[in-house]
Amino acid sequence: MRALGILPADVEPKATDHIPEMQALIARLIERGNAYASQGDVYFAVRSFPGYGKLSRRNLDDLQAGARVEPGEQKRDPLDFALWKAAKPGEPASVTWDSPWGPGRPGWHIECSAMCQKYLGTTFDVHGGGKDLVFPHHENEIAQSEAASGQDLARYWVHNGFVTLDAEKMSKSLGNFRTLRDLFAHWDGEALRAFLLSTHYRHPINFTDAALAEADGRVEYFYETLAKGDAYLAQKKFSAASNMELAEEQVHPFREAMEDDFNTADALARLERLYSTLNARIDAKARPPEVAALLHTARTLSQVLGVAERAPLEAIRERRRLAAARKGIDPVWVEERIGARLAARKAKDFARADAIRAEVTARGLELRDGPGGTDWRVLP
Repeated sequence: MRALGILPADVEPKATDHIPEMQALIARLIERGNAYASQGDVYFAVRSFPGYGKLSRRNLDDLQAGARVEPGEQKRDPLDFALWKAAKPGEPASVTWDSPWGPGRPGWHIECSAMCQKYLGTTFDVHGGGKDLVFPHHENEIAQSEAASGQDLARYWVHNGFVTLDAEKMSKSLGNFRTLRDLFAHWDGEALRAFLLSTHYRHPINFTDAALAEADGRVEYFYETLAKGDAYLAQKKFSAASNMELAEEQVHPFREAMEDDFNTADALARLERLYSTLNARIDAKARPPEVAALLHTARTLSQVLGVAERAPLEAIRERRRLAAARKGIDPVWVEERIGARLAARKAKDFARADAIRAEVTARGLELRDGPGGTDWRVLP
C-alpha cells in the first residue's frame, strides 16, 4: 500500500473485536420493531424499512419473485436477512459467541454497520466498495443502519469497477491474476498508481503489460520535465517557492475533472497537458517567473493524484534501474559503455564511439548527450 502511495488508515478494525457493538445494534433493531428473533437466529424485517432498495434501485416485488427460504431458516418473509446466526453442531468454538439469543455468530452485514457507527458516527461522507457489493451487502447495510439511527448512513456512495486481465475478469478461481509483489519486481508503485488512475473508478479497468508500460512512460515524462524545470531555474538563479501563486488557467480544468465524480482519467490527461506546456515554455526560454509558476502548479496538482512527488533525479535513477532490469540489462554495464564512448570521443576515435552507441541502442537503450554529460533511458 505504501508503494502505491496510499495513505494509511486511521483505524483498521477487526470484526471479531466488535461483537458487543454488533449485539447492541441488533438489540436496538429488535426494540424498534425492525428485527425479530427466531429459534436462535435474528432476522431483519425488510418490509419494516420503507427505503429498502433505494441504492440498487430494486423494488420489493421484483425481489420477492427471486427470494427463497433456505433449509433451516425460520424467516417470516423470504426477503428478510440474518443479523445473527445460531451456532450449528460441529462448528468450531472460535466462531461462536454467547448472545441474548443463544450462542452463534453475526450475519455478514451487521459487522460493517456496527464498526461504521463506532468510528465514523451514524452519518459519514463517503462509503465505497466494489460494484458487486451494491446488492445485497450495501443495501442491507443501509437498511439496518438507518433503521437503528433514523439518519442517512452515507452522503455519497462510490462503487468501483472490476479489474480484467487481457479483457477477462481477474480472479483467483481462473488463475489469471497478478500480485503486486510480482509486479513490484519490475515496476514501481507510481506506474501502477498512474495505470489505475487512468480509468474512471466506476468503469472496468483492463490490465495489460502495454497499458502499464504506457502509464510508466507518463510518470517518466513527469519526472523528466520536473528535473528539466529545476535545472532551467537553477541556471537562471530563480527558485519556485512553495508560496508562489498557482497558474490558475491550468488549475481550473484539472479541478473541473476531479469534481466530475473523481474523474481521475480526465484529470491525468489534463495534468499531462500541463507538463507539455511546461516543457514547451522551457524550450522557448520563457521568463523564469512563468516557468516557476508552471513548475509549482505541476507539482501541486501531481500531489493531488499522488504521482511525481519524489525528488526527480532520485526517482529517475530508480525507475531507470527497474526499466533496465525488465530488459535484463545491468545499469553498471550501461555506465561502463558510456565511459568507454566518452574515452573514444576524447581520443577522436569517432568510429569506436559510434559503434558503442549502436551496441547500446541494440540492447533497447537510448543515449542522450547534453551539457551535463551523457544520460540514458530505456526505449519503450
